[in-house]
Amino acid sequence: MSKTPGYLETKPHYEILDGLRGVAAIFVVTFHMFESFTFEKYLGGPSYPQYLGHGYLAVDFFFLLSGFVIGYAYDDRWGRMTTWDFFKRRLVRLQPMIIVGSIVGAVLFYFQEGAVFPNVAHTSLIKMLLVMVIGFTLFPVWRPLDIRGWTEMHPLNGPAWSLFFEYVGNFLYAVLVRRFSKLLLTILVVISALFLLQWLLFGPSGNVIGGWAIDDPVQMHIGFARLLFPFFGGLLLFRIGKRISINNAFGWCSVILVAFLAAPVLGGAKHLWENGLFEGISIIIVFPIIVAIGAGGHIVGKRSAKVCKFLGDISYPIYITHYPLIYVFTAWVTNKKIMLSQGLPVGVGLIIVAILLAWTYLKLYDEPVRAWLKRRFLMKTA
Repeated sequence: MSKTPGYLETKPHYEILDGLRGVAAIFVVTFHMFESFTFEKYLGGPSYPQYLGHGYLAVDFFFLLSGFVIGYAYDDRWGRMTTWDFFKRRLVRLQPMIIVGSIVGAVLFYFQEGAVFPNVAHTSLIKMLLVMVIGFTLFPVWRPLDIRGWTEMHPLNGPAWSLFFEYVGNFLYAVLVRRFSKLLLTILVVISALFLLQWLLFGPSGNVIGGWAIDDPVQMHIGFARLLFPFFGGLLLFRIGKRISINNAFGWCSVILVAFLAAPVLGGAKHLWENGLFEGISIIIVFPIIVAIGAGGHIVGKRSAKVCKFLGDISYPIYITHYPLIYVFTAWVTNKKIMLSQGLPVGVGLIIVAILLAWTYLKLYDEPVRAWLKRRFLMKTA
């Protein structure tokens, strides 16, 4: 089989950005593990604070990285690629692991029964399997199919909501925004930043937590606020070409990213704007600086290159498959009223298992399946 000019080879990766994606993904797993101990209503006593206060901002960092990488991978290829070609490439890259995440969620679903997930005990196998199959497509479900009771658009695998918005961002880029000049894109990014700040500074919560309920206008407001600035801000950052070169870029970027994700919630109920301002600064200023440093830095040494590659390789598999494990862990903690000192060793083990499973899914399923899909749907025979 020979490849025509219409076939697009994969470009070299930004190794540091790959590594940072992995750092953020593992942080998300850790954040969700600690979150299991914060459900005061079900623990029979005082709950623990979320020690990693802003871990959810990793999703906004992912959107920023995604917009940057989409610009790098595709901006100069539209003369050799149709919109449908672009969609096929994105489906091949993302969809196989979405299917795995839904299957893992189904396999572990009935191990999650408990008061914290009120609908699990009353969900029939047929209904659960229907939600699993819908999950394969990433189409969101409405409340009649809310089999968990948390109003998630993907109740078997909660984090899939962000992949739904990832697809929305890809669609907007392919059909419209790719044609924008730098000026027009800058205007879009400024408006998106104001849209985000309006919610953070004047909204009812002072944070960007949310985005996962398709039939809740407030949740959709949050979801689009979280998507639009980071995704198209990342695209603008790529097109501007601004890079920052410093020594040990991966180490410094990792430290800064973790520091902002771990920062405590600010202000309290009476001063929500303080936390909103912190999150706005994080998303609009700090995260783009981190990406500019990561894109402008260089990996020194084979060991660092291997670490970044490993982290980049597992970043997507661990993000899209870890949460069913968290559901089980949360049910155990709340049902048994487990204290943090008792549950933390199990939680650390869960993180290790999530990493090992992500690597297994990647090597035994994701890479072979994507290779077959590329040969079947992306390579054109001469």
